[in-house]
This record gives sequence, structure tokens and C-alpha cells, in this order.
Amino acid sequence: MPTLWARSINNNRITAHVTVPLEDAPHAALEDACRALDIPRPMWLGKHEREYDRFGRTSFLPEHFIEGVGFDRLEIERVDPDRPREKTWDPRSEA
Repeated sequence: MPTLWARSINNNRITAHVTVPLEDAPHAALEDACRALDIPRPMWLGKHEREYDRFGRTSFLPEHFIEGVGFDRLEIERVDPDRPREKTWDPRSEA
């Protein structure tokens, strides 16, 4: 079953992280993750929707929160253990 990994990052270091089940919509899982991390829920903008749909991850900056937060960014990422890993193109394997 896929999960959503949420992590708060401050000075390029993960300060807190949590994984929550991802059943259908990332919005509900994000709300659960924010509740577990004890942080306010960010605004979900079109930018976040496009990044999540295309890459399976997105990040929220402090200006995406109505209340003040104590970190530089909040990143969320879809983790699906059943999905096969994608291989990156490597020119050395072409020879």
C-alpha cells in the first residue's frame, strides 16, 4: 500500500518526519501528516498539484502556511513499495 512521507527541513537537515497511509487523495494524507507533526496545514496550490502529479513529490515553503512555522520547507513524497523502480539512463551502459 502506498504511503505519504512528510518531512520538515531546516538548514538542509530533516528535523522531523512521518509516514502516513495514502488511500486516495494526497490532501487527506497531508492533513494526517501535519496533525502527526503538530504543524499547521499548508495551502495546496496549483503548483503543488502539478508537481505531485508529475513527480510524486512537492514542497511547501513558509509562505504557503497561514501561521508561522519553524522550518525552511515541508516536503511530501509518495512512497509505493509495490511500484518497480525506474532505471535512469546511463551512457556507460550503451557501450
